[in-house]
Amino acid sequence: MKHPVSQSKTRLTIWWLVWFLVGLGQSVLFYFAYGSFLDIIPPDIVLSLTIYSGIALLLWYPFRFFNTSKTSIAVLISNLIGSGVITVSLWIIIIRFLMLHIFPENNHYQAYWEATFPYRVGTGVFIYGMVILAYYLFESLSNLAEKNAREARLESLVKETELKMLRSQINPHFLFNSLNSISSLTITDPEKARTMVVKLSEFMRYALSRKDEQPVSFESELINLRLYLDIEKTRFGERLITEENIQRYCLEIKIPAMLLQPLYENAIKHGVYESTGNVKIVTEAKIEKGFLEIKISNDYDQDSAPIKGTGTGLLNVFRRLELFYGNKGLISTKKEDGIFTVQLFIPINNQS
Repeated sequence: MKHPVSQSKTRLTIWWLVWFLVGLGQSVLFYFAYGSFLDIIPPDIVLSLTIYSGIALLLWYPFRFFNTSKTSIAVLISNLIGSGVITVSLWIIIIRFLMLHIFPENNHYQAYWEATFPYRVGTGVFIYGMVILAYYLFESLSNLAEKNAREARLESLVKETELKMLRSQINPHFLFNSLNSISSLTITDPEKARTMVVKLSEFMRYALSRKDEQPVSFESELINLRLYLDIEKTRFGERLITEENIQRYCLEIKIPAMLLQPLYENAIKHGVYESTGNVKIVTEAKIEKGFLEIKISNDYDQDSAPIKGTGTGLLNVFRRLELFYGNKGLISTKKEDGIFTVQLFIPINNQS
């Protein structure tokens, strides 16, 4: 693990700022307590805290070595106490040695050393404790950040897996029915069968190629949905009528790939299948109050016995909206005067 102090410029700045403030505080204290040693105090404090700051940086490595999940509390405390004794002793010895070389002929230095020695030991122990506490804080923050990152990756993986599962729920009956229709057309109208095969292959290529769950433009979705509806028109002939009323500003808005296909599938299942007459599917889109509003409506026979469904299509769309946009993406349905309407509200703010 990288040294926590060097992980960012902010931490490094705070680290040295704390040492500066400690030195400033100690200078003021020494001035009032040992004012007769003004020629010795400044170099002593600067040298002492500079050396201790270097030792404190090196303390991270034994701290990491001692502080493991396998180490018992008793052993950890013993190790930290031993490390503290060695640290403070080493610091005092180094300072004593260097200061004797800086002031070799100063008669006051021995008196200054003896006067400040108890405070020096207490300061060394206090700073050691603060450094260890700081390292515990750094490690706790680092572990928390790693935990949050793992949870975010797991959540992203779960979300991606669920999105792919939802995407895979395109009704297989559509494919089977299309292939059956193609089989019949190869005898009655080979040219139309060939056209249907081309459109079906283009539709399936689009559906299967969007594996990364990246949003696509609304225009791309419309092009693919027209292929889907053309295939269904080949099956149902003039009974299926489509109409579009779309503002051109909507075309570049990004939406989840294959989001709308289940809604058209529902429109055909509960409209064309349940009705003996013509059924019109109308697609409208506009931008209103920061949302792309998509409305899909279809006729349905109010007197016919409804085909029992599982509601998977609408639930699929609702769940994908929820996964992509949280509570910002909405879907509503309405039945009125023989018209079934599904309306989607897709947020367009912060789209790249």
